[in-house]
Amino acid sequence: MENSKWFSEIHGNFGFGCMRLPMKGGQVDYDEFSKMADAFIEAGFNYFDTAHGYIGGQSETAIRDCVSGRYDRSSFLLTNKLTDPYFKSQEEIRPFFEKQLKWCGVDYFDFYLMHAQDHNNYQKFKRCKAYETAYKFKEEGLIRHFGISFHDKADVLEMILSEHPEIEVVQIQFNYLDYEDATVEARKVYEVCEKYNKPVLVMEPVKGGSLVKLPEDADKILRDLNGGSNASYAIRFAASFPNIVVVLSGMSDMPQMEDNISAMKDFMPLTEAEHEAVRKVCDIFKGLNLIPCTSCRYCIEESECPKGIRIPDLFAALNAHEAFHNWNTGYYYDNIITGNGHGRASDCIKCGKCERVCPQHLEIRNLLTKVAATFDH
Repeated sequence: MENSKWFSEIHGNFGFGCMRLPMKGGQVDYDEFSKMADAFIEAGFNYFDTAHGYIGGQSETAIRDCVSGRYDRSSFLLTNKLTDPYFKSQEEIRPFFEKQLKWCGVDYFDFYLMHAQDHNNYQKFKRCKAYETAYKFKEEGLIRHFGISFHDKADVLEMILSEHPEIEVVQIQFNYLDYEDATVEARKVYEVCEKYNKPVLVMEPVKGGSLVKLPEDADKILRDLNGGSNASYAIRFAASFPNIVVVLSGMSDMPQMEDNISAMKDFMPLTEAEHEAVRKVCDIFKGLNLIPCTSCRYCIEESECPKGIRIPDLFAALNAHEAFHNWNTGYYYDNIITGNGHGRASDCIKCGKCERVCPQHLEIRNLLTKVAATFDH
């Protein structure tokens, strides 16, 4: 692969995704995050990933205080992104980028990605000459590698890569549940990256935690392997593909970090028996008809729902109800909306703001109707 020279910059094939960090009282828990960052680096890894929208801007400043402020810049790699809501014209891109450098406490980014590209916002990025502006940053030494993160069908990625051969790397959603999914097209998207000789960064390898807490019969399949955790099989599945150079995991506590390190420090691809097991898990999920939400929270952090509906949390409650049929799913739903001003699913006014920013392209308004029918009696 032409880009293989810079692979050596990335230590191991495991990255720290900073969209989900340890929290305390609505703020990032700096003590816990620092300990996790220390464990990550001490295990031999060095790749951190963030974006301004993550945790309402707290992800970048937490990286400044817990990583870049505590480690020599040469000891870690940092990826940041240009995200749709934070610029309206080409003239606004550079000032925002300079703020990102300041928020993260660095003077360059190792990777800078055009964020969450799909057939809609790509047109805005073209109109605002975002790709050309970011590539200028590379020429100035403010970024070292230029790429995109992507949330759409394979034909859209093919169009973007054909129009922008300067793209060095592509970040995609890739996990065993989405591999053959007709909505995500993870396999087809990966194959487009292969066709254009682009190394791949993986996000959502455990699909927002959906591949950790499995339905009982699916969980038993993986437990019968007598091996690692459910998360470890999902992360190792993604890392088993040759063009994938980094698998990101969003970790919110030290036990998650330790589990992921144990799976990836001495990485071994999935065996055929393990591949067969995850295929069986996929078959079980297909029969559940769950909402494929990854809890990225763009729908609440970037759309400013006028009713304060905690959409990912309500979808998680419905998925738990469908998968486990536990009595406490209704209790969990009530806890989400009681005493904190958050809206019920039935409060949705169907404005559509959430759908416009959803990377999964979910029909959120219709799905909230389904949530309301289940819980809002």
